[in-house]
Amino acid sequence: MLTWTTLAPFGALVALALTWGRGLNTPIVVVVAALLAAAVLASVHHAEVVAHRVGEPFGSLVLAVAVTVIEVALIVTLMISGGKDTSSLARDTVFAAVMITCNGIVGLSLFVGARRHGLVTFNAEGAGAALATVTTLAVLTMVVPTFTTSEAGPEFSGAQLTFAAVASLALYGMFVSTQTVRHRDFFLPVSAEGQPLDDEHAEPPTNREAYTSLGLLLLSLVAVVGLAKVESPAIESAVAAAGLPQSFVGVVIALLVLAPETLAAVRAASRNRLQTSLNLGLGSAMASIGLTIPAIAVATIWLDGPLLLGLGPTQMVLLALTVVVSVLTVVPGRATRLQGGVHLVLLAAFVFLAIAP
Repeated sequence: MLTWTTLAPFGALVALALTWGRGLNTPIVVVVAALLAAAVLASVHHAEVVAHRVGEPFGSLVLAVAVTVIEVALIVTLMISGGKDTSSLARDTVFAAVMITCNGIVGLSLFVGARRHGLVTFNAEGAGAALATVTTLAVLTMVVPTFTTSEAGPEFSGAQLTFAAVASLALYGMFVSTQTVRHRDFFLPVSAEGQPLDDEHAEPPTNREAYTSLGLLLLSLVAVVGLAKVESPAIESAVAAAGLPQSFVGVVIALLVLAPETLAAVRAASRNRLQTSLNLGLGSAMASIGLTIPAIAVATIWLDGPLLLGLGPTQMVLLALTVVVSVLTVVPGRATRLQGGVHLVLLAAFVFLAIAP
């Protein structure tokens, strides 16, 4: 039990308790960053242990939902403490998560998998269903508010926000039911001939090991999100010193929070199990919208100031291009390095335009 993957979450939590709410000098910032990296790697290990025990697609779902729930808690906490200055925080964070997952995680997985195996295959039915749900959620919650007229600016009225929250939960619930019950075979890794792959040949962990890893996974994710928040002042200072827009801080923090899913997806792709990577990428985007918007809708009861959800023109163009490219990637059920490269270029465009809007 005394391995680094067991000790890292506790070390990161101790660092979180000692540094939360305090100013940090440069050496401490470096130590915290190292513990953050260790917590990310530990969370990936424990997520894979849980996934091996419960099988796909449940393993991907566990990691995606766990990360998103903690991310939502962080967003709500920041919005409550930040007041009116955080009116666009939920929109910026969710949009960054969608672009990072749909282009970064998916693109990197495609590129790594195709580079190692030449041509990667996946289940077009499952990936297409996930992409359709992500697209509907993204447009309904982040594009429609820009064009509604009940409120001035890119925001929903109270009734509209309630509808969007209920619709988001309903869509996410229907997808989880489809993924785990009625059509689970759509979300299992497939061979080059389109046949489902057998589970890993290694002996699955015991129930005790799986429950231990689940607990350590949750502790690791709490540490990852908490230490990302601790590091945020240093990131803000670095961003300001570089002359970058303040909104870029959200992109950096989103990259840190999504690091466990990114590493897990790339490792699955390197083993030629790209469907698992897509489950992680698209499932994380879906959970980020489907759980964040309802939580923020409830939080508006005690939040001050407006809740800006509508995207600007540049962001809507990037979202539309991402959807079109994703559809063309998913439809054939197989991909090469080219498709991965296209998605990575879209991610680079998003990051660049966040730096130089």
